[in-house]
Amino acid sequence: MDMNKLLSEAMKLQESLTSSQERLEKEVFEASMGGGAVKVSVKGSMEIEKIQIADELMEKENKEDLEELLLACMNQALSKVKEEKEKNMKSMTGGMSIPGVF
Repeated sequence: MDMNKLLSEAMKLQESLTSSQERLEKEVFEASMGGGAVKVSVKGSMEIEKIQIADELMEKENKEDLEELLLACMNQALSKVKEEKEKNMKSMTGGMSIPGVF
């Protein structure tokens, strides 16, 4: 086994992983609930970028509905980020799991 070739391949994989992670951190993932009454946008860095709430949910009697929709919507958006990261990792590593990456 050629150690130089192995080291070169490892360095290429690291560069690819770094590039992919940087791209994902800038990408925006969106989710909506309640027929679009609540929309959440999350960056790949897991930073919430934007929350939109329909006016009719802002009334006091809709408070509980709003809380439930917002929670579900945020979780859905975060799940999309996680799924995309896992998909990218599998495509770069051939399905091999590398602990601590992403």
